[in-house]
Amino acid sequence: MRLDKYLAERTGMTRSESRKAITKGRVMVAGKVCRKADTQLDETAADITLDGAPLAGEYKKYVYIMLNKPEGVVSASRDKRDTTVVDLVAADYPRRELFPAGRLDKTSTGFVLLTDDGALAHDILAPAHHVDKQYLVTLDTPLTEEMRRGFAAGVTLADGQQLAPAEAEPAGDDPCTVRVTLHQGVYHQIKRMFGVYNAGVNTLHRLSIGGVQLDASLAPGAYRELTEEELKLLQR
Repeated sequence: MRLDKYLAERTGMTRSESRKAITKGRVMVAGKVCRKADTQLDETAADITLDGAPLAGEYKKYVYIMLNKPEGVVSASRDKRDTTVVDLVAADYPRRELFPAGRLDKTSTGFVLLTDDGALAHDILAPAHHVDKQYLVTLDTPLTEEMRRGFAAGVTLADGQQLAPAEAEPAGDDPCTVRVTLHQGVYHQIKRMFGVYNAGVNTLHRLSIGGVQLDASLAPGAYRELTEEELKLLQR
């Protein structure tokens, strides 16, 4: 990695600010002043100081963030009109090129994984990997046995698309509150599946991804990085 990029990621400087710091001799690499912004580093073992002090914290090649998405926020990196999931964490990760690994509708809530690790995101989203996702759904009509059997067999959508088997089970005493587990990802999948049975979805909240549960202590809009154990669950 280039020295100016590394310095920007570690300190929150812009690339321009990090280049200026380097050319002014404020940065040392392995105990020697380095004035070349394009100096290549092994970022996992770099010995860098700024103004004589070691950089705070540890270098992380990638970050993995669990966000409890609130209603009204879009699952995108950028949007000209609406607040995005990346906007919610941007102040703490100013130099990271984050994106959501999977989407939730603007009106939906719950677990969104933000990362800059493209390989892991691909693995999570790839149809061949069948990463389970679980949702709490409220319907405008009670869950029926026909719906349960249909989900278990694999719903055929109105356009003829045949979906993989899924689970729809009661989630408490309210017959309109349902826990849904999907093993694939299709655009507006849950709404379209229930639509086959003339049932509307009032609310949808994602509870888990790949066995990693949304932290119940995270209020809407709050976030934290995944633990090592949670990351290992996703990597499996």
